[in-house]
Amino acid sequence: MATVSVIIPTYNRVSKVKEAIESVLKQTYRDFELWVVDDGSTDGTGEALKEWGSRIKYIAQENGGVSAARNVGARLSRGKYLAFLDSDDLWEPRKLETQVRCMEENPQFSLSYTDEVWIRKGVRVNQKKKHAKYSGWIFEKCLPLCIISPSSALMKRSLFDEMGGFDESLPVCEDYDFWLRVTSRYPVLFIEKELIVKRGGYADQLSTRSWGNDRYRLMALEKLLCSPDLTAEEKRMAAGELVKKCHILSRGFSKRGKGEEGRRYEELANRCEAYSE
Repeated sequence: MATVSVIIPTYNRVSKVKEAIESVLKQTYRDFELWVVDDGSTDGTGEALKEWGSRIKYIAQENGGVSAARNVGARLSRGKYLAFLDSDDLWEPRKLETQVRCMEENPQFSLSYTDEVWIRKGVRVNQKKKHAKYSGWIFEKCLPLCIISPSSALMKRSLFDEMGGFDESLPVCEDYDFWLRVTSRYPVLFIEKELIVKRGGYADQLSTRSWGNDRYRLMALEKLLCSPDLTAEEKRMAAGELVKKCHILSRGFSKRGKGEEGRRYEELANRCEAYSE
């Protein structure tokens, strides 16, 4: 049984997923199995991936979204650790070697993540201050936005199982939801090395398909506030972030002539004000 199970979800990205697969197969760490979960592609992905034969484990399913694809891969795999790689991202050759070593040396952590290189439309760009990354109890740092990239994470399978996987009801921001659930309960390890390449700036990215992704972050925050595992301080911080995002969305909907939706978010903010104080 492999120590690490690598899971690549993909949907109609045949050229990019082939590059992602190659970046896994070039890892210096070799004790892994690689699962590619094809989430209903119609671009010939399945046929194109036959060139790797038994080097990869390929499964096709009806389109159910990235969370469903990741969860299926996790259920089918058997490794002690789980590593996810988005099909438009790449790993540096020593990614797994570095992370497995750090996790084995620091068994108190159930999840680690790494720094990253950002490429937008083929050009490297710098991360902003708000994207800074941290070790330890980072729940508060994860509330404004998602600072952990799924492609950079390596986690114990036991942690993934405890969290119940990714929320398949969220079309986007499912990673934001997952990391909040994790960091509200456990510290995480940040490895200050650029071990993944995040490629973006194109139309098929989930995060760029529609305005107002904070709607889904709000859904994650509402769900989190119902969790009995949150401390009083964590609940206060989560409610405060929810109120901020509600006001932003309300103004945005109002500017777009959708006053009724804007008022709905203002009402939600008013209901949560007491928790944030």
